Amino acid sequence: MTLPAYPPKPSPGDRIAVLSPSGGLPALYPRPYELGLTRLREDFGLEPVEYPTTRTMGATAQARAGDVHAAFADPDITAVIATIGGDDQITVLPYLDRELIRAHPKPFFGMSDNTNFLAFLYSAGVVGYHGTSVMVELGRPGAMHPQTADSLRAALFTSGPYELRPAELWGDVNGDWADPATFAAEPETPKKGGWTWRGPDRVVEGRSWGGCLEILSWLLMADREVSPDPSAYDGGVLILETSEELPSATEVYRVLRSMGERGLLRRFPALLMGRARTWSFEHPNSPEAGARYAAEQRAAVERALAVYAPDTLAVFDVDFGHTDPQLVVPYGGTVRVDGRARRITVIY
Repeated sequence: MTLPAYPPKPSPGDRIAVLSPSGGLPALYPRPYELGLTRLREDFGLEPVEYPTTRTMGATAQARAGDVHAAFADPDITAVIATIGGDDQITVLPYLDRELIRAHPKPFFGMSDNTNFLAFLYSAGVVGYHGTSVMVELGRPGAMHPQTADSLRAALFTSGPYELRPAELWGDVNGDWADPATFAAEPETPKKGGWTWRGPDRVVEGRSWGGCLEILSWLLMADREVSPDPSAYDGGVLILETSEELPSATEVYRVLRSMGERGLLRRFPALLMGRARTWSFEHPNSPEAGARYAAEQRAAVERALAVYAPDTLAVFDVDFGHTDPQLVVPYGGTVRVDGRARRITVIY
């Protein structure tokens, strides 16, 4: 496994690829997608370039891989951003040309199902960026959240340290994208924020790896983009978050238990656990039920750490998951977790 390197950054005025390597949801929900494109142009000064499967539902894995190749091979494209996640990007991985992408490294932004491609980039030796999609964060009703926009701007255009800061308020309840009224105002962020620190008060600095827990579990089951030698991750910072499918605390524990049995958990002296999403259209929890869900998930993570990685420094409720606001975290890049000063600094 090659040690990841940072690809060159875009500049305002550049052309960037907008791809759907997971779900082609712009075809079903054009409103948030078009809003995201507008903000890329007007707020970030970038020119989005679409590809044949960007607005296509049900595109084959081969076709989606072809768009990835075209975007990375084009010298006029300086960055790549996913429209949204999905649930089958793992089927695209076998068709990707590792040498082509390694030869033309570019910043890639995505999360959720895009954990597949981020892990692929890691093993190809390219730093990626966990966070921001066109439809969700850029296409947020009303306006982008200021913390999300600031983090994305820094990750896109700058190289160097950026301190992540906890959101004072956050939210995870969304309106229906099919309803135009959803876009009349910003979503509410009524919940009190803040991070929780657990474990030794020490400083850990290492390369990040992980992503969406459910997707990571699929990669482990399929034995894709995970080093067969757990020591390859020694000294790294594990970043984990869960999706809007709201996996149960039991499921979260079982995934972490399997990672522990594989010898993975103890390789990471620090863990950043993303704030748990507690509401979805399929699981419209009350605030009280949502709080119980989050507490049960944290207890499951702490239980797994106690068994398999008791010396790991963990930070809970970091704002880089499926909640709002969302901070960008480099994937394969350097993350510094300072348990003494209670600070997290990433290198963009």
